[in-house]
Amino acid sequence: MPRDEKKIVLGVDLDGVCADFYARMREIAAEWFERPLQDLTLDVTYGLREWGIAGPEQYQSLHRFAVSERNLFGTVGMIPGARRVLRKLSEERYHIRIITHRLFIYYFHALAVQQTVEWLDHYGIPYHDLCFMKEKEQVGADIYIEDSPGNIESLRAQGYCTICFANSANKDVAAPRAQNWDDVYALIRAHQPPE
Repeated sequence: MPRDEKKIVLGVDLDGVCADFYARMREIAAEWFERPLQDLTLDVTYGLREWGIAGPEQYQSLHRFAVSERNLFGTVGMIPGARRVLRKLSEERYHIRIITHRLFIYYFHALAVQQTVEWLDHYGIPYHDLCFMKEKEQVGADIYIEDSPGNIESLRAQGYCTICFANSANKDVAAPRAQNWDDVYALIRAHQPPE
């Protein structure tokens, strides 16, 4: 590829986009609260208050337990289609940049990074860059695939093309929305095909 040819950079979130975060966290939360799994609804909002999580401190305790004692980021399942579509996009010369904010609980960074890299390798998710950061707009992607309502709102407010990967926590977020990875592919190709 000539040096002056620029690849289109895709900023891809992990949890809720590639990794089925809510399904795995639900299993861990059922254990944490000593409740039957079926008692915890699949229809959740950001912060998981539907499961009885009272606020940020309780969420952080559960999250710390999930990462340190249950290998959350290493045992979470892959959302169907993520590997297949990301491989196809990579073969079509899109630049895959994984962007995740998994370092928000202090003193567990090494564990979170190790679990993340091992998970990406285990599932064969292609990527060119791996960024652990909250301010996703700072990574310079052309198109973002994100599920967090706050992140989507922030990215769109700054003029970034952001595809909402649909789940129960972002029902009110406007289009463009993807129900699955085939939708993501179609939206990316419609917005900005590679040269």
